[in-house]
Amino acid sequence: MRKLLLRWLINATAIYVAAEIVPGIHGVSPWDYFGAALVLGLLNALIAPILKLLTCPLILLTLGAFTLVINAAMLLLAHWLSPLLGARLTVDSFGAAVLASLIISVVSFALSVLTGVNRERKKGRSR
Repeated sequence: MRKLLLRWLINATAIYVAAEIVPGIHGVSPWDYFGAALVLGLLNALIAPILKLLTCPLILLTLGAFTLVINAAMLLLAHWLSPLLGARLTVDSFGAAVLASLIISVVSFALSVLTGVNRERKKGRSR
């Protein structure tokens, strides 16, 4: 449960950083970033793997660069679905979504490494 909440906090922070850097991404309150992180996490768990499987030849042809387009599409879909949770994350254009998805990926990776959220626990050792 702790790992799930930490992952949610990391993703919300990454979306906030992207909103501060990219002019086309806007949120009004902290809840907007937490709500968008929740929606984006669900989309990345449920829909993104299907899209990546369907576009596997294109991903291979572009040496993985097409995953940025899929991540941008997930961000746009999160923009469309986040009002269902009361979050108001605005994404102005597809270009802003591509740049924001790149920033979200980098910040999320960096924070995951710093916090150790992806480290496996050794059997027999407690922390």
